[in-house]
Amino acid sequence: MKKVHNNLYALITGAAGLLGASHSQALLDSNYNIILTDLNLKKLKILQSILLKKYPLKKIYIFKMDVCKEFSIKKVKNFIVKKKIILKVLVNNAAIDSKVSRNNKMSNSGKFENINIIDWDKHLNVGLKGAMLCSKVFGEIMIKNLDVNGIILNIASDLSVIAPKHDLYENGIFKPVMYSVTKHGLIGLTKYIATYWHKKKLRCNSLSPGPVFNFQHKKFVRKLCKEIPLGRMASLTEYNEAVKFLCTDASSYMTGQNIVIDGGRSVW
Repeated sequence: MKKVHNNLYALITGAAGLLGASHSQALLDSNYNIILTDLNLKKLKILQSILLKKYPLKKIYIFKMDVCKEFSIKKVKNFIVKKKIILKVLVNNAAIDSKVSRNNKMSNSGKFENINIIDWDKHLNVGLKGAMLCSKVFGEIMIKNLDVNGIILNIASDLSVIAPKHDLYENGIFKPVMYSVTKHGLIGLTKYIATYWHKKKLRCNSLSPGPVFNFQHKKFVRKLCKEIPLGRMASLTEYNEAVKFLCTDASSYMTGQNIVIDGGRSVW
């Protein structure tokens, strides 16, 4: 008979980012304790405090962790092993995303011809290499939990299946090529892990969210919404139910898939 665990954990990378709090809440609502990791320890402490007020009976650990450095990841792994924590879920959420701001500017947003190799390496190291390293290190723990089926969820983007629409941007601004390459690469990583560890009962899927409203420049928002059949950007919490589905046994017959939730943007 399969053993039932009531003390399962989920680990989130890049938890201090825009969607980190929403992903965390979705996992807490799914009856997980959570481990939050990010380079920004100050933001993690704030998020931990907010979540503990709402979920006082849950265990919420935080770690300053660099997804680009295997030794940093292994420090968290060693904690998990020492505490005999049963890790069921890994959410690879860490990424560098150049977003349009309220004043219609964006970092690392120059022409393709002028891309700096340092910026290229930085983006791919965090978003793609980081997901690979975390999957490698934490996946090794998860496949050893013989009576718990592991789950890896890679957070991709609608730009994992479509190209940026460059005329959305103005004044020499372009969505950096690194973002598209990283998110397309995550889909390949998802399929690889799903087939590599299938006999170990570890599933891997990806979620590709569309653009999230975060008080971007009004003109940009108007132009972007015209590209979305539903006519609007997503709210911060609008992906919670999808995360719950993909990170629980509700999706027990799904692996190697990319779920696109973008208001219909990618169908045009």
